[in-house]
Amino acid sequence: MTKEAKIYQLKITLKYIRPPIWRRIQVRRDITLATLHRVLQITMGWNDSHLHQFRAGKIYYGAPDVDEFSELNLKDDGKAQLGRVLTKPKQKLIYEYDFGDGWEHEILLEIVLTPDPAVQYPRCLGGARACPPEDCGGAGGYANFLAAIRDPGHGEHDEYLEWIGGEFDSEAFELDEFDSALRHIK
Repeated sequence: MTKEAKIYQLKITLKYIRPPIWRRIQVRRDITLATLHRVLQITMGWNDSHLHQFRAGKIYYGAPDVDEFSELNLKDDGKAQLGRVLTKPKQKLIYEYDFGDGWEHEILLEIVLTPDPAVQYPRCLGGARACPPEDCGGAGGYANFLAAIRDPGHGEHDEYLEWIGGEFDSEAFELDEFDSALRHIK
């Protein structure tokens, strides 16, 4: 079996949120960071409507067409293999989504596994809590959003409930929903 065929078990934790919002996934070590971006969008529950980047130390990876008009100096995440960025357990990578809201995700390589021929990768093994709604204003805005929807006397209660479509369960996490959505990623 080649090194590229190995499976990485990753724990993704949304930073600056307590209690934590996290996911545990397994992916092939030879996927690109661009593909990992798609996996993260699905497993976290984002809508992929904002820019993103990965940061490994002082090196930044992202979509090269975004960098054409900026000073981000991004390396092409479509050419960067995950297994070349993270090489051993306990190493971390930062994934930032929506530069305005500044959602930072810590990606921890927990363990390197041999693939199970009976398993389809990528897959989601577990997680906790719902992803914040898009455009809620980052960690501080999310805290305000939760306070408002939980308190009928809050001045923004009705406005936020209407904005979110009537209800939002911050504790919800549906493993089967996330795992089955990953079946479309190769």
